[in-house]
Amino acid sequence: MRNSWSQHAASAAGGVIAAGTALAVGYLVAAITGGPWPVDAVGVQVIDWAPGPVKDFAVRELGTADRPLLRVGICAVLAAAAALAGAIGRSQPPAAATGETSGRRPPAGGIGGRWQLVAVGVAAGLGLVGVGFAGGSRSAATGVAERLLPAIATLVVAVVAMALVVRRPRGRAEQPDGFDRRQFLLTVSALAVVGAASVATTRVVSFGTGESARAKVRIPRPADPARALPAGVQADVPGVSSFVTPNSKFYRVDTLLQVPRIDPDRWELRVHGMVDRELRLSFRDLLDRRLIERDVTLTCVSNEVGGPYVGNARWIGVPIADILAEAGVRKGADAVKSTSIDGLTIGTPLAALTDGRDALFAVAMNGEPLPFEHGFPVRMVVPGLYGYVSATKWIVDFEVTRFQDFSAYWTDRGWSAEAPIKTAARIDVPKGFATIDAGPAVAAGVAWAQHRGIRKVEVQVDDGPWQEADLAAEDTIDTWRQWTFRWTATPGNHKLTVRATDADGKTQTDQRTPPRPNGSSGLHNTVVMVR
Repeated sequence: MRNSWSQHAASAAGGVIAAGTALAVGYLVAAITGGPWPVDAVGVQVIDWAPGPVKDFAVRELGTADRPLLRVGICAVLAAAAALAGAIGRSQPPAAATGETSGRRPPAGGIGGRWQLVAVGVAAGLGLVGVGFAGGSRSAATGVAERLLPAIATLVVAVVAMALVVRRPRGRAEQPDGFDRRQFLLTVSALAVVGAASVATTRVVSFGTGESARAKVRIPRPADPARALPAGVQADVPGVSSFVTPNSKFYRVDTLLQVPRIDPDRWELRVHGMVDRELRLSFRDLLDRRLIERDVTLTCVSNEVGGPYVGNARWIGVPIADILAEAGVRKGADAVKSTSIDGLTIGTPLAALTDGRDALFAVAMNGEPLPFEHGFPVRMVVPGLYGYVSATKWIVDFEVTRFQDFSAYWTDRGWSAEAPIKTAARIDVPKGFATIDAGPAVAAGVAWAQHRGIRKVEVQVDDGPWQEADLAAEDTIDTWRQWTFRWTATPGNHKLTVRATDADGKTQTDQRTPPRPNGSSGLHNTVVMVR
C-alpha cells in the first residue's frame, strides 16, 4: 500500500493544525481591526437563522455557556473538514496513472497532484464561506475593510498552510512514497508556532485596545445621586442573592459571540425620526449633561420561573426624557426604535421613556464605566420592561417612530412588541433537594415587580395555608425586594412554594406559561429533605 494509515492520520492532523493556524491569524487580525472573527461571523448568522424554540432551548438549558458551545461546535466542524482535506491531500493516484509500472516515480514537488489540489480547494472553500458570512452577518465593525479583513486573512493563511501540509518533497529520491517525515514535522511545527504566537499576541492587543480606552473614562459625579440604601435592605440569610449584583455576576443574554470594544472617543448616538431637531451626541456630550444615579433591577424575558436572569445594579446615566424633550417629539409617535452597533434593533414604547420613570442612557454600572459585556460605552436602562424591548446595549441609533412603521429583531421572531415585567418571586435558599435538620428553619429569596413594587410575599409548605413572609426594607419600586420565611421543619420531604403580590394588589398567577412571547409566569417551588 503506497500510503500507510499513519501517513493519512499525520496529514489529517496537519490539516487540523493548518486550519487552527488560519483561525488564530484571523483572530489576531480581528483584534487589531475590530472586525468579526470568521467563527463569530458564522455563529451570529446561525443565531439569527435559528428557529425561536431552538433559541429558547439554548438560553434555558445552556445559559451563558451557549456562546462558547456554539464556537466550539463551529470549530469542531471546521476541524473535521480540515482533517478530511489533509488526509485527502496525502492520497496518490493509481500506479498505472503515475507511470509507476514502467519504473518511473510519481512527480515530486509542489501541489500539482489532483488530491493535493482538492485539499487546498477545500481550505479555500471554507475560507470563502467565512468571507461571505463576515460580509453579511451582524457585526460591531462598520467599515467594509474592517468586516472583511479578518476573514480574508484567514482565507489566505488557510490556503497557504494547507498547501504546505500536503506538498510533496522536491528532489528527494529517498522518499519514493512522497512523504518526507522530517519536512512534514518541520512544517506543522512552524504552523503551530505561528498559531500560538497569534493567539498570545491577540490577548495583548485585545487588552491594550479595549481596556485602555475604558480605563481612561472618568464618570462625573451625578447631579442627582441615588439615595443611600435603607437599613435592612439585605436579608441576613446566608445564600440569598446580594441586593446589589456585582458586575461580574450580572446575567448576560444577547446575540453576539464577540463583545464589541468601542472607542468612546469615536462613539456617537444619532437621535432622529419624528422629532423637531435631529441630535448627534458624542460620549463627551452625555458626560457633560445632567447625570442621575438610580438603582434598577433588570430582568430578561427568557427567564424561566425561578431562573437566574435577573439582577440589580446602581446605574448612572442621562435621563432619556431629557434627550427626547430637547429633540422635540412630534405628535403621533408612540415608539422608539433603538439600534446597537451590530445592527440589532429593539422597539420601546415611547410612553415608558416619558412617563416619569428613570429611563436612562446609562454610562456607568455599580460605580464604574459599563463593562464591555454590558454595553460600554452607552446602553439603555428602562425600569419595568423586559430587556428585549428596552435594554439596548452598545446603542448607536435612536429613532422616534410608530410601532406600525417598523418591526424589531425580536418581534420579527415571535415576541410581543410591548412587554411589561410580570410580578415574580424566587426561592434562593434552601436550594432544591437540599437536606436540612428538623426544627426551626428558614427560607429566603427575592421578589420583583419593577416600577410597581412588592407589597407582600407568601410561602406555602406542602398543601398548607399561605403564610406571609417578612419583607426586607424597600429601596425603590424599581428594584427587587428580599424576603425571609421562618418555619418549623418536620422530618420528611416538603415542598416550599412562593408567590408575590405587587403594590397594585395583583398576586402573581399560579398558571405556568413559558417565556415566549412576553415572559414566563407561574409559582416557583423547591423540595427540601428534612432529617
